[in-house]
Order: sequence, then C-alpha cells, then structure tokens
Amino acid sequence: MSELLNRRLTLLGEHSNLSLLEKCLHGIERECLRVTGEGRLAQTPHPEALGAALTNEQITTDYSESLLEFITPALSNPADTLDSLDKIHRFAYSKLGSEYIWSPSMPCPLPAEADIPIAYYGTSNIGKLKYVYRQGLALRYGKTMQCIAGIHYNFSLPEAIWPVLRQDANFDGDDRDFQSESYIGLIRNFRRYSWLLMYLFGASPALDASFLRGRSHQLEQFDAETLYLPYATSLRMSDLGYQSNAQADLTPCYNDLLTYTDSLRRAVATPYAPYVEIGTHKDGEWIQLNTNVLQIENEYYSTIRPKRVTYSGERPIQALVARGVQYVEVRCLDINPFLPVGIDLQQSRFIDAFILYCALHDSPQLANNECGNASSNFLTVVKEGRRPGLQLSRNDTTVDLKAWANEMLDTIRPICELLDASHGTNEHIKSLEVQRAKVADASLTPSAQVLAAMTEHKEGFTAFSLRQSQVHAEDFRSRPLSAEEQSRFETTARDSLAAQAELEQTEEKVDFDTFVGAYQASILAISN
Repeated sequence: MSELLNRRLTLLGEHSNLSLLEKCLHGIERECLRVTGEGRLAQTPHPEALGAALTNEQITTDYSESLLEFITPALSNPADTLDSLDKIHRFAYSKLGSEYIWSPSMPCPLPAEADIPIAYYGTSNIGKLKYVYRQGLALRYGKTMQCIAGIHYNFSLPEAIWPVLRQDANFDGDDRDFQSESYIGLIRNFRRYSWLLMYLFGASPALDASFLRGRSHQLEQFDAETLYLPYATSLRMSDLGYQSNAQADLTPCYNDLLTYTDSLRRAVATPYAPYVEIGTHKDGEWIQLNTNVLQIENEYYSTIRPKRVTYSGERPIQALVARGVQYVEVRCLDINPFLPVGIDLQQSRFIDAFILYCALHDSPQLANNECGNASSNFLTVVKEGRRPGLQLSRNDTTVDLKAWANEMLDTIRPICELLDASHGTNEHIKSLEVQRAKVADASLTPSAQVLAAMTEHKEGFTAFSLRQSQVHAEDFRSRPLSAEEQSRFETTARDSLAAQAELEQTEEKVDFDTFVGAYQASILAISN
C-alpha cells in the first residue's frame, strides 16, 4: 500500500470522519431495448403510459425510440438505488403489454438501418435538437452501434470529505479546485485500472451475427447466427462496439480539468472533413447539428466522465468550467443478463470500493506510454481477458493479469474494511472475496457464465437472451407495485406529458436554425 493511501485511510478511519463514507451518493442509469415476443426490435412508439421521454426524469429514451433508459435518483445507500431501479422496471412492465426488456447489452437481431427508429422528443426546439443530434449519430456511426445498451454508474464522494483529504495534500488552490483535481486524479487511476472491472463484470462475449452488417471481423462462429470470442469479457467495449475514426485522435488529457474541458471544446468547434462533405442539411432538412468532430460534448465515447449537474439550458462543459466536478459517471459496465436489473448490490459494493481506491490512491499524471498501455490493457481484457496466462503491460514490462488483479484486491481490501466499519456491515469484504474467487477461477465471471449457459442449453445468443428476458419479465410481473407506488409513477408520467405539451405551447418563438446557432455559440463563448 502506498504511503499516501495509508495516510488517507487512517484519516478517514478517525471517529469524526468515518461517517463521511456513508454519505457517498449512487445513481444508476440502465439502457434497455424494447423487443417483441420473438426477440426482435419493437417498432412501436415509446409508450405514452411511460410518460414523455423529453421530460420524465426517471424513464426516457436513449438513441432509439425502442431504447429505454431508466434513471434512479442519487441516493446514499446503493441498496435504495437498486430498489428504485427495480421499481422502475416493475412499473415499465405494467405498461409494456406483450413486449420485453432485452436482458443483455448487445442488441437483438436488428432490422435494416433505415428501419431502426430514432427517438422522438416532440416539436419544441430542444426536442428537435435532440432528434437532429441522433440523426447526426446515425450518419457518423450508423444506427446499429447506437442500439448497444449499458449500465452507467454515477458516484460522488460527499462534499465534506474534500476538506478532510486536503489536510494531507500540498495544494495551493481553493476547495472547489481541490475537489475537481481529485476527481480528475480518480479518472486517471480509473483509466489505469478499469481493465479489472471488465474482467470481473464484463458480460458480452457473444453477439448476433447480423450486428456486424457484413463487416470484416476476427470473431469465431458459435452457431449459424452467433459470433463470439472464447476468452472475451466485453465485446460491447471492444472495437466491435463503440468506435469512431473521427474520435481516434481525441484523447482528452486528464491532467487537470482545464485541459479536459479545452480538448472537448475544441472538438465541438473543429470541422472534420468527412462530416463537412456531408453537410448539415439534405433537401432543406437538418441531418446533423454541425460538421465538427463532435456535435456536442456528450458524443465523446469514454469509459468514465467527470460530471456536474447542469442548470436548465446549460451545457455540460459550461457546468464543469463554472462549478467544477461534482461526480463521476462510470460508463463501461455491461448489463449482466442473469440479473433482473442488470446489476446487483454485491457488484455495487465492489464498484464503490474500486472507485474509492481510484480516488484515494496516488495518481500521477499519465505519461505518454502509460496512456497507450492503459488503452491496450483495456482492449486486451475485453477481447481475451479470460485467456490463461494473459499478460498486461505495466511500467515498461509485462505482468500476469491474475497476479496484478490479486495485488489490486489486496490494496482495495482496507478500503472495503473502512466502508464496512462506516456502514456497520461486512458486505464490502464479502463482495471483495467474491471478486477474488473470479480471479482464481475465470469460469465464475459473467462472460464465462454466458457462454456456459448458451452451451448447456444448446442455444445461440438470441435464444439465450430472449429466455433471460422472459425470466426477468416473469419476475417483475409477479411483483406488481403497491397501489400507492403505481399511482406515483403514473402521476409522474402524466405530469411529464403535460410538461412537454406546455413547453411546446409556451416556449419563446425562435426558429430552429437560430436556436441551433445559439446552442453552438454557447460552447464557443466559454471562458476558462
């Protein structure tokens, strides 16, 4: 254990500080496709009974009209966060009729690109902007890639913890700057070590063959309709999933918040020749918001993001520049198809400890070769993380994945002990030991279990995924919400429909071209 980590754990273990760890906040966003009883993409509109996707804060859509997104509030107890997510699923199933929520991250067999419906958000200018942005994503990356689903895990340390940690830091700025710098340090460590999460929790070793749309690949044939890699953990996070030539040279520097926001600001203001050639209009209609490397900052694909809750009309970079980093959004987690909501409390406990490890451990700035090694290690693990004897790169040499993983788990253990002392449980240590067992025996990982289940049942990816979706649907439908809870969700849905209608009727009458121009100008006007 490093000297810095040891000092910080001692500091947080003091009686006056121990309760701070109970005040970390957890929020989860789960994306999930709506599918038919045959396991095909639902072509129906977003169910009105779920409310307006534009204005319902708990149930919205992501890229496609068929891609639901469930959003929990940020709560101090992850068990409450997961309970909130469970209730959203149960409410959704009360309104989905014969449709199912697809259980894994990789999509069901998809129709032709033209037949994948883009999410619709109504006739307000902001609703139109969200739609045009998604049209741009289709032009740039194709609709198929946008149908991949995942778990986003939002985590924040309590504001009161930063002055405590600052006591042990040689830092000249104010508390807000220390907090932001600490979160950026967390992100640097996350980049170094997130390969471990992919080994432990990756759950997408196979996919429907039609997903590739005839592209060349190096996958193996599982059956006539399924492709896979025998040692893969997460094809979702490989170059078969999220990928972008335009973003290949965009690696925001995580040395400090300023350089991070500057790199994204340049990307949303710098034309990219292939997009310029396409243009922003076709036949007089908008087809993308602009021709820059990124249309908006959220287009940047990353495994983790620094975040700040935005005010109405405020852009993410504006919020970060104005008020600093408030929390991180972990974006690399696969949906576990064996779990009803795709994640469970045991996993959440370990992720908390892992994020705290990244936050409290030494985090020097990333050297040039270290950036490359971090990316290489991550991609190696998502494609062949369970390969026996797999070697990763560390400090200009190679190291056995299992040896490095066990070293990290040894270092994370005192953090689990501290969390358990704070919460009065032993659940974090128990979760750590479950992860240690996966390191010792790769067959215990979700990715291995997916392939084992497919083999046992003699079924391909689609049949396995539909079967799991049906199992979870039966579970949710067998546990209807109480009348009070059901009424609360229905009221929220009705209120969101009314809010969208009011927005469309009362918003300032500005033509859409002017609205987009003002939106683009807002990012250019930011001053650090």
